Order: sequence, then C-alpha cells, then structure tokens
Amino acid sequence: MLKHRGFPGRLTGTDFQFTIRRANPKGATPLTRRERFRDRKPADRRADAGFMKALWDQFGDQPFERGNLDAGRLSWLFEREVLPAEDPFDPASYDALLVIDPDALRVSFPDIYDGVR
Repeated sequence: MLKHRGFPGRLTGTDFQFTIRRANPKGATPLTRRERFRDRKPADRRADAGFMKALWDQFGDQPFERGNLDAGRLSWLFEREVLPAEDPFDPASYDALLVIDPDALRVSFPDIYDGVR
C-alpha cells in the first residue's frame, strides 16, 4: 500500500480521517458511490471540501494511486469528482488508479478549482 507523503491525515481540528495508517490484512474496503443529500451536516460538507482540496493540491488532474487514502472519505466523492482511471477498475484494491474530474470539481467545489492546472 502506497503511503501518500505530505497528504493530511485528517481535517484540521476534527476527527474526520483522510488517510489510514496500515493496510487491512483482509484487503482494502471497496469504494462505492455514496449519495450526498442536501441536508448533510455542515461539518460533513467541510470534510468533503477539505479532502477534495487536499486531493486537488496533491494530484491535480493527474492519475493517482488509491494507496492509504480513506475509503469512506473517497466514497463521498467517488464516481462524481473522483473517477476510476483504469479499465477494468478494482474498487477493492489499494493499487487502483483514480483521477479527479476538473469539470465536476468546478461545479461541486468552485472555491477549490483554481483553473491553473
């Protein structure tokens, strides 16, 4: 499992986790698309935005390995702003490649997208 050096472990001042410490011996938790409803708590929305900003700052629009990124946090963005970058895609692999969709990022998180990349 690749550990993304320099990536924040959690949202500052909260317990919202962004990375995991070690690989699960039974295998990676599969990524699934989670629905983001309008009535989500503001703290959950801030966690999504903070995680998305960290992803964008670290990887931009280039493919990246899932590695030690938290499956639960990724699942809130999966198949919207974060897409599979390979075919076939294994949602239960630490080696799976993902990529950020800049167009979806611009719509969902306009404050994060700087348009420079």
